[in-house]
Amino acid sequence: MAYFPAYTDEEIITFLKAQAPHAAIATDKTTLAQHQSGQYGLGAGDSALLAYVEVADVADIQGVLKTARQFHLPVIPQTTATSTVSGSDALGHGIILSTRRMNKIIDVSREDQVAVVQPGVVNQDLDAAARKVGMFYAPDPGSKAMSAIGGNVATNAGGMSTVKYGATWDAVLGLKVVLADGRELTLGHRTLKQAFGYNLTQLFVGSEGTLGIITEITVKLMPIPFGQPITGVAYFPDMKTLGTAVTEVRAAGVYPAMLEALDSATLQALDQYEGTNYAQNNGAMLILRLDTGDQAILQKLKAILAQFGAQNLQVTSVPDEQAKLLKLRQDMLPAVFANGNHVMEDMAVPLSKMAQMMAYISEIAKKLDVQIYTAGHAGDGNVHPTLVWPKAQKEVPDKVVRALRLMFREALRLGGTISGEHAVGLLKNQWNNEELGPDVDQLQHQIKSLLDPMHLLNPGRKID
Repeated sequence: MAYFPAYTDEEIITFLKAQAPHAAIATDKTTLAQHQSGQYGLGAGDSALLAYVEVADVADIQGVLKTARQFHLPVIPQTTATSTVSGSDALGHGIILSTRRMNKIIDVSREDQVAVVQPGVVNQDLDAAARKVGMFYAPDPGSKAMSAIGGNVATNAGGMSTVKYGATWDAVLGLKVVLADGRELTLGHRTLKQAFGYNLTQLFVGSEGTLGIITEITVKLMPIPFGQPITGVAYFPDMKTLGTAVTEVRAAGVYPAMLEALDSATLQALDQYEGTNYAQNNGAMLILRLDTGDQAILQKLKAILAQFGAQNLQVTSVPDEQAKLLKLRQDMLPAVFANGNHVMEDMAVPLSKMAQMMAYISEIAKKLDVQIYTAGHAGDGNVHPTLVWPKAQKEVPDKVVRALRLMFREALRLGGTISGEHAVGLLKNQWNNEELGPDVDQLQHQIKSLLDPMHLLNPGRKID
């Protein structure tokens, strides 16, 4: 088929550079290849980019979007490219619009208990800045040390502290967003309460760059809890028993700040990765944390865990020892990923169904002979089974795909979701109709068309 383009790539790039004069614009093959796919997805970015653009300000963003409208180009918003669902991988002849250079912490207010940041600020850096004034930023995804607040907001990232403090959307008070037509909106407020107008702020939280480009974020900070925190571990015969115990802990009024689960296969991977011997406990590990070492709360927690057969319960208030225990959860991913090609999944179910979901994952692993390492934020019903296959096998095995389908449908049957905190991206968007139903699916497309009528912003992601 003959193809007669109206403009050459060189003409488009010349126009782009004029519209975004402060941006760093790369068009060489080496740089573009480096940004084809994110760090943790399945390498879905297999189409050639037109340009990789690191913007410096709002005017640059508006210039990129003007170029996209002029030449009908897809724009892929990105910060630090840590998506696990190929949410910011390359699209053919598209522009990756990176806001990683927009990384200023504009304000940290102890008095108002808020911070205002640009989207490229790394989560851990914001938390560190808050702690200097006696506050902290609660959302803590596993990628805390490298993921940016802009990406966290775009995906509604969760994390280990969600059990007590909620996910990213619970911390977002306001946003500035540039729409596809170039308008910059100011949404929300600096106040902790707000009820005026429709809640457009939360519409953009979790929208995965499909509705607009986030340029500024106002987030809620929390005071650092008074007292000495306590971190500990306990072991259970299996993940099902652990899940049952955690459900009871959640209902007991002790308000843990962390309840993390690691199955026996994951413990074996950690032992191999770190030279430890956690797997000798022959079961599943629960990592727990209390913000304050109140003895009455601690004794209540111990009693509940003992009721469900917890073994080798160890707790500590020593900072270095606590850091070592927390590092176990942080090292879980590299330890598991070292065992081959992998896909890490992200279902969430009602708390009462947590144990049932854990048991089902174990059954599927045995039935289909699939290597599955299961961990998760047990306190909020969020399960992360990682399916692994040999590195020599480049394509995803059929049995892995079948296992994923079965687990997804079980999560939905139990009243849950197939994306608790990792977003939808390119890998799960075909499940929209099944999870949400045709009416909600259609409404999502209508909202997308209203805000991005040319469908230029991250097309094929989130809803398509």
